[in-house]
Amino acid sequence: MKSAFDTDGRLWLRNAGDGQDLATLAKLMEGPERPGARIPLDDRTIAALEGCTFARTIADTWPGMRPVRLIGFQKTEGRNWALPWHQDRVICVQNRAEVPGYSNWSRKAGKWHCEPPEEVLQNMLFVRVHIDQSTQSNGAMEIARGSHRNGLIPTNQAAATAKRFPGEITAAAPGDVLILPMLTLHRSGASSSDAPRRVLRIDFANRNLPHPLKWSG
Repeated sequence: MKSAFDTDGRLWLRNAGDGQDLATLAKLMEGPERPGARIPLDDRTIAALEGCTFARTIADTWPGMRPVRLIGFQKTEGRNWALPWHQDRVICVQNRAEVPGYSNWSRKAGKWHCEPPEEVLQNMLFVRVHIDQSTQSNGAMEIARGSHRNGLIPTNQAAATAKRFPGEITAAAPGDVLILPMLTLHRSGASSSDAPRRVLRIDFANRNLPHPLKWSG
């Protein structure tokens, strides 16, 4: 499984969440309705994730990986957005501290965010759990498979770089889980459908941050 991930630049776990898993995860997403709503990683949430089959698969395949950020995306025709090609290069931490290599600090939804050194991002996973059917018409994400191998890509070069890699619309059924390297280039089109598209995004990391920085969870 790890070999397939390294070769293909992504790993699909099809039908990895059963009805009970999806109902539990959908409940975690209840709350503020905005494009990306952060979900606190409290004891209840961690227990819910650990009870899911896909989380056990990740733990077995990538020992030491643990969830460090959880975001719910609920896209509908009425609550809609599109994003151009980009990498996700920001992490969420408990407090701001001036540590070499950690820069571009910002405050979002009451939490500190920063851009860590590339090595940290290269050792993270970007996981998407599909609660609803995800299709091109309702705004499924598109990825440039293998683009993470180019490391950090300047924003103004993202679209041109993405063209050099195989593109894939991440069409998925409820319960499908997509595992990506953190630095994979991706984009998202607006929905042209009235079908909802709920996706739970989980960032995983395999190391602690340098003192005094801590993952926010």
